[in-house]
Amino acid sequence: MANYLTSSRVNISLLQENAAKDLIYLLDKCDGPKVIILDEGLTRPIGLIATYSLLREHDVKEVFILNTGKLSNFREKVKNVIFITRPFLTHMDMICDNIHKYVISLQPNYDLENQDDLKQREYHLFFVPTRSLLCEKRLERKGVLGNFVLIEEFCCFLFPLENDLMSMEMNDCYKELSLENDPTCLYRVAQAIVSLEDLYGRIGRITGKGPVVKQVWDLVSKISLEPRKPSSKANRNYKTIDHLVLIDRSVDLMTPMATQLTFEGLIDELFGIDCCTVELPANKFVSEEDNANTLTCKKLVLNSNDEIFAETRNKHFNAVLMNLSKRAKHITSEYDENRSGKTVQEMKQLVSKLPYMLALKKQLSTYTTVAELIKELTDKTSFRDLINVQQELILGIESDKVLPQIEDLISNKCDLITVLRLICMQSAVNSGLKQKTLEYYKREIIQVYGFKHLITMTHLENAGLIKIQANSRSYAVCRRLLNLDVYEMSEVDPDDINYVYGIYAPLSVRLIQHISKSDSKILSDVLPLLPGPIVEHVNPDVDQGILFIYFNSDGL
Repeated sequence: MANYLTSSRVNISLLQENAAKDLIYLLDKCDGPKVIILDEGLTRPIGLIATYSLLREHDVKEVFILNTGKLSNFREKVKNVIFITRPFLTHMDMICDNIHKYVISLQPNYDLENQDDLKQREYHLFFVPTRSLLCEKRLERKGVLGNFVLIEEFCCFLFPLENDLMSMEMNDCYKELSLENDPTCLYRVAQAIVSLEDLYGRIGRITGKGPVVKQVWDLVSKISLEPRKPSSKANRNYKTIDHLVLIDRSVDLMTPMATQLTFEGLIDELFGIDCCTVELPANKFVSEEDNANTLTCKKLVLNSNDEIFAETRNKHFNAVLMNLSKRAKHITSEYDENRSGKTVQEMKQLVSKLPYMLALKKQLSTYTTVAELIKELTDKTSFRDLINVQQELILGIESDKVLPQIEDLISNKCDLITVLRLICMQSAVNSGLKQKTLEYYKREIIQVYGFKHLITMTHLENAGLIKIQANSRSYAVCRRLLNLDVYEMSEVDPDDINYVYGIYAPLSVRLIQHISKSDSKILSDVLPLLPGPIVEHVNPDVDQGILFIYFNSDGL
């Protein structure tokens, strides 16, 4: 298992090991050589808990992506074909298509060399994280349910991203709740919390705020009454986690709209990070021995396993290049100093350090290239203008009317997501938009980007990301009480969280800061201004532990 997951006060590698053990247990139920057909959205999450070498040890010959059409031709003879997928009806249709094409290939007149091998195949289906009766009904209706020898569930609710970060990888959670009125994700969040208690023991204190937080905690309380596994640490007075903070995303709609300005944050903003992996233009990383024509993208795994990335990931981008330059000089001087040694013992020490120093040098080269890629984009006038608009909105400068900067972006047909984020940000800082302002934005977007985006704007309203302005200005009061806009900051040596967004300190982070300090005066003034009920629960039988965990309705 990954060593970097053990470097925190809470051993996150336990989560990885437990999930890998459950997956291997399911795979070993299918005796003989096997092929995995994996839901594309699970490829990277599953990769966080089980390496390909581990799968090979348990007779997995190949891994394919689930698609429509006929199953791929396997390089080796296999007995078991295992589908691992989330419980989505579209994925059931793909599986049905795969199996129907397989049945056609077994017809007497079908030209196929290995029909005997195909007839011996057994099909299995593993749902992640839970089985779905609706999906099984779809399989039954299409006549393929009887083809499966095993239908199981791989109950993995949390995927370990870092030594202090886990994710449920439920990207559509907010949409399901706000637009589709589907509360399934809440039950899964509750199951994830219970699974944490099974691994790390009872949580000492639970604090929550938001419209759905009470529903989640009620579900946790009900699930906790069910019998636990004999190995569950929740059965004992075991301590690891002191405090769990549950915050509904609707409490803080501002933060995800602002642009992150840290090194890792800008990588995510500009290129997109998916389960600690980012894809970058390969031509920027091609060395002399590489063939540039064979590479289309460069995949980087971003975690604290890389020493250079661990040092720079949370720094403001303006401090990153300076930090990388200092590190390069340090490595060069250390190498030259060691090289100058003349004794056998000194040469021996140099040889022992050489692999480590070469690895650092390679990391340094990689992340310097990444920083240069980011700098090319952030140096553009359009990016600087975007940051200026966001900072003016955060400070509330003439933010209650139609903004000419947003008008210009729309008229130039700039990226629609960028435009919508600014409009949602304007709605958040003003506790809504004036009716006239909202109608103007709608009309302009429909005329420039097409009538189909009338539905987009309607969805944003239904989700609460854009709304008509109310009489109360709750955000303005929260901004003052929680000190959300901080004018003075140091990008190189920051002492406040606001450096992440320039001058904005995330509301959810400020809440956690005050909750951790038990600052009842500020909380009593602020919490009533935010949507939803307050949840407060203390387990008296649990000793104080050492960790804060933050959940929100994005499944993080």
